[in-house]
Amino acid sequence: MKIHEFQAKDLFRTFGIPVPSGKVAYTPGQAVEVAQGLPGPPWVVKAQIHAGGRGKGGGIRVANSPHEVGKAADEVLSNPLITPQTGPSGQKVRQVLVEEGLDIEREFYLGIVIDRKLASPVMIFSQAGGMEIEEVSSKHPELVLLETIDITQGFMPYQARNLSYAIEPIPDKEVLKVFSAITSQLYKLFITKDCSLVEINPLVITKSGKPVALDAKINFDDNALFRQKEVAHLHDPYEMDELEVKASQYNLNYIRLDGNIGAMVNGAGLAMATMDLIKLAGAEPANFLDVGGGASEEMVTNGLKIILSDARVKAILINIFGGIMRCDVLARGVVKAAKEVDIKVPLIVRLEGTNVEEGRQILRNSDLDFSVAKDMEEAARMVASQVS
Repeated sequence: MKIHEFQAKDLFRTFGIPVPSGKVAYTPGQAVEVAQGLPGPPWVVKAQIHAGGRGKGGGIRVANSPHEVGKAADEVLSNPLITPQTGPSGQKVRQVLVEEGLDIEREFYLGIVIDRKLASPVMIFSQAGGMEIEEVSSKHPELVLLETIDITQGFMPYQARNLSYAIEPIPDKEVLKVFSAITSQLYKLFITKDCSLVEINPLVITKSGKPVALDAKINFDDNALFRQKEVAHLHDPYEMDELEVKASQYNLNYIRLDGNIGAMVNGAGLAMATMDLIKLAGAEPANFLDVGGGASEEMVTNGLKIILSDARVKAILINIFGGIMRCDVLARGVVKAAKEVDIKVPLIVRLEGTNVEEGRQILRNSDLDFSVAKDMEEAARMVASQVS
């Protein structure tokens, strides 16, 4: 789960990580009022969406008067924001963060992620702040420092010193002291709140010698939200695709994509393989939909309804391997959905596994117009031919 920058900075404050003074606003008038209560000029108006590259898309503006703050907020709130992560249609901005402007001396990158190979958190530090860390790692790997964290020991003081004394030239002792405290508190936040990513980009040192988290990004482990009730309340449904929101209500693993082939599959691995085969056949998947090994008839029905709700879908591929999930359950769900929603696009079905003959018989005895594929490769070719 992702949260907005202003929400992440509120969490930073509770963990003693210094951030600029600021407040969220929902209208240009509110933005002006916020600015008038902050140190400045200048002020910074920042679009609040769950996508990176806001500066490149015009979602971060510097204003030198309250009038400019209102104008910037109006422009950001009135138009979809297009960034490298939003796609060509952009994303509607519903709130902006208005902050005091800072006199910046130096910029750094500081973050924590999970290293899947090491099965542990890793703190990442770079002196190339303000840039995407993937780009820095690719072009200048010598600028990226890693500290692997043993969760039984936590983030150790010597690790904070390793990062602090890597800064060139080395700042004075007070700055280093605050920097070390930020690294320690960042890890404390990461562990306490069940984060999967915490990022400060950039972490700046002002000309007055004060380290400040100028930006903040936090992702949380969805599987831990049951014990993070306060975090779960920070979720903004407007930042999710409408169909993804609906799917989450039915406990379906659904991600909307840009293609026109709807796919319903059981098992994440099989779903990924199915999408690969669709692409190899010359078509593009419209979604990732894993109904899971223990899917019920109701879940299958709702899953198919969600696929059919996407106007871009021109054909549907159902690819089920009946292990835990029985093929007859899938078939009954498909027939039930077809009775409730008129299926007007070609339907390709590939069934194998538990109760496969019973499932095929249910489909044959229905009024559905569908084609049966003998294997995955043929299924992909058949569905691709429907949209070529």
